[in-house]
Amino acid sequence: MQAALEHLRKVIFAIHPLQENEWADFAAIWQRFDAKRKTMLTKAGETERHLYFVLNGVQRGFYLHDAGKEATIVFSYPFSFSGIVDSFLTQQPSRFFLETLTGSKFLRTEYRQVNKLLMRYHNFQTCMFKALSFTFAGVLERQIEIQCFSAEEKFRVLLRRSPHVLQLIPHKYLASYLGLDATTFSKLLGSVRL
Repeated sequence: MQAALEHLRKVIFAIHPLQENEWADFAAIWQRFDAKRKTMLTKAGETERHLYFVLNGVQRGFYLHDAGKEATIVFSYPFSFSGIVDSFLTQQPSRFFLETLTGSKFLRTEYRQVNKLLMRYHNFQTCMFKALSFTFAGVLERQIEIQCFSAEEKFRVLLRRSPHVLQLIPHKYLASYLGLDATTFSKLLGSVRL
């Protein structure tokens, strides 16, 4: 557990350092949680009660259209946060699903515990604000990619930003994430080099 908390501490302190008592209270709210491959952690219609910190494995958040088409919107892997964040923060039902693509190990906490710390520590609010600001900036950048970039440009950006995902994540999910059909993704995989 101590090694897992050290990974969490590095990520948090890179966003915004906490005082030692704030860190101690934050570290105390996390528990270990393991999930098997293809476990649905959150379903559309459910309210996200947990925030996850990924220690091992890969997960994906996705939207399922009424016509049955899936759109992968985000991946999480070590050492990042996971969960359906908008549902977690608003405590409203999720429009998205969160599933494990591989067996996964996490630290996990609950909304009420995070909210208690937000009410207690202004510095913790600052840390959360900065984390959400970075996340929002990433979402806006991704929106530009989705709306303006060609298939090849989207693929190149993915390879520059996260080349390791080609080995971690099944290609059908990467194609969905990029908004490409499987054939186009396969052609790009064979032709694009950085």
